[in-house]
Amino acid sequence: MLQDWGKELFNRPHAVHLAPDETIWCTDEGDHVVYRCTLDGALLSTLGQKGAPAPEFSGEPFNRPTQTALTPDGDILVADGYGNARVHKYAPDGRRLLSWGEFGTDPGQFNVVHNIACDADGFVYIADRENYRIQVFDTAGKFVTQWHNLFRPCGLYMHGTRQPIFFVGELGPFLAINRRYPNIGPRISILNHKGELLGRLGAPHAGTEDGTFIAPHTLAIDSHGDLYVGEVSYSAWDHVFPGAPRPRRIRSLQKLARVS
Repeated sequence: MLQDWGKELFNRPHAVHLAPDETIWCTDEGDHVVYRCTLDGALLSTLGQKGAPAPEFSGEPFNRPTQTALTPDGDILVADGYGNARVHKYAPDGRRLLSWGEFGTDPGQFNVVHNIACDADGFVYIADRENYRIQVFDTAGKFVTQWHNLFRPCGLYMHGTRQPIFFVGELGPFLAINRRYPNIGPRISILNHKGELLGRLGAPHAGTEDGTFIAPHTLAIDSHGDLYVGEVSYSAWDHVFPGAPRPRRIRSLQKLARVS
């Protein structure tokens, strides 16, 4: 470890997003706010009021926000999240410009807005986790299309900014009726910018061996092309392996080396 910070700032941080200006946007779903910080942890600005959530299901910002993204124009998009079914768009000066989404299963509706990304052409990609899909919008919130060949998409990493490649962490089944079904996760799916499947990583079932997954929650790729997969293995263990003794230590991060 080179450095750590945020002990006095965060309650329950959910995700971070590194902006082109090398500032970090951090969503704290425990305190219902979004922070913008320097790489050294200095707080630059805050969206929302710390510890003061909007009423649950109200659609007002924020109730347990999950992730942020930047538009090509520098506006901030906030996925909101666990206690809402909304996306909020803010100007760089912190003014809210618009919001879109509501609870449901139709196009433009959400069931756990878990992750968000925006490419250089202004397409917004949203991991609509419990609707088992990724939805695509423009930056004004207009629905464009949706991708359905996914199982509880949780992590969403966009590699590249024009016609990007997407790495999608899928949680896999938690229900007793389908927990042992093969080939539905947990896994990593790789999609192009049209939602076409390029490949998948993982095994037919959840596992603790290298190259298998328990609950992939977030992803990133480094400058060498190696893939990092963060898992919420501890909290997911009893859902994935009910009745099995929980190991003293459970893997929470894997690095998968790029293969040419």
